[in-house]
Amino acid sequence: MIFKRKREATSFAAIVTELEGAVAARDGDRTGPAFTAMMHGVQSASDAECRLAGPRLAALLPAFPPTGPRPMLAMAAGFCVERGADPVACAEPILGGVRQDLLDALEFARRWTATGAAEDELPEPDEKIIDDALTTRLGGDAYEATRLALAWCSIEEWQPPALAVLCRSAEVRRRHASAILPACRDLAALERHDLKCLAYALAVLEEPLVVLHRPTGTGFEIRIGGIGDNFQLHTLLAHVLVGGGHVPGTAPSAESVRLATDPEPAQGRTRTVATGAFELLAPNGERIWNEGLPDDIPVVEGRRLLVLDEPMYQRSWNADRFFPHLPGSAELTRVLTADETRTWFAHTSPGNEIRRPS
Repeated sequence: MIFKRKREATSFAAIVTELEGAVAARDGDRTGPAFTAMMHGVQSASDAECRLAGPRLAALLPAFPPTGPRPMLAMAAGFCVERGADPVACAEPILGGVRQDLLDALEFARRWTATGAAEDELPEPDEKIIDDALTTRLGGDAYEATRLALAWCSIEEWQPPALAVLCRSAEVRRRHASAILPACRDLAALERHDLKCLAYALAVLEEPLVVLHRPTGTGFEIRIGGIGDNFQLHTLLAHVLVGGGHVPGTAPSAESVRLATDPEPAQGRTRTVATGAFELLAPNGERIWNEGLPDDIPVVEGRRLLVLDEPMYQRSWNADRFFPHLPGSAELTRVLTADETRTWFAHTSPGNEIRRPS
């Protein structure tokens, strides 16, 4: 949860109205106190007040200057989404801010590297880098340099509100994720920010997989959605295929399946253990790691193609899902015909990289 609730009576709608008026009037003397009052008031607002205020707060984001407290405003809107505000109505301003700050942070890194010595490293995301020498280092005017540096320093603060909308709506992910994911991964690759949760949420798939079971020579079309990592995918594939009697093996426990699929968010960590039923392989035989994402599954002939083999060794993991507020699904849409299965198997090679114990 973005904020812990505080108990105090307040008219939150009136506070939001005052902030809207101050922003519309571009009155800095009013906006500062109104923003402070809103940040305090949101923590004690009722669920009903939050549901109404969320889209109003999100709509203010484009009017806030890039050098202002936009991430904190986004956090307030995201907190309202956690309390029931419509994620679709809040998503565009929040995720637009995320995308712009990702791009600005990447531009900061480009300029910092271009003007420094070869051995210079990118700085940690700490506002202490905003000093008198910043404009000289980055070029441009002081406002632009400050804007880029603030994006570099504050990008992680955008994660909670981004996750609030991404994890509560497949429509939000469909509309916005593909435009943001490349910049998120590029910035994460610089190894100065922890953007794992944001990258994972942006990469969630809602699409069919072609799944081949090598030991039995059978094939399936399975539609997945809302799956946060391949641990969860592994559990649900075993539930559908082993639990459904389509392939041999040991089906996952009912509790591990519930934890992967229950629409109600998990309440804290559990000690439930899931056990692997397969080796997950790419068509070329390379292993697809449980620690990775369904997005790692390669696309072949326009479809993601996953090969299941017998497990190389027994492995198990905690059955809690990566995103508590994002229930996963895996539905067997059809069993492939023998001809279809042979055609798909023609796109694969044995997992030569995996050496089975003798």
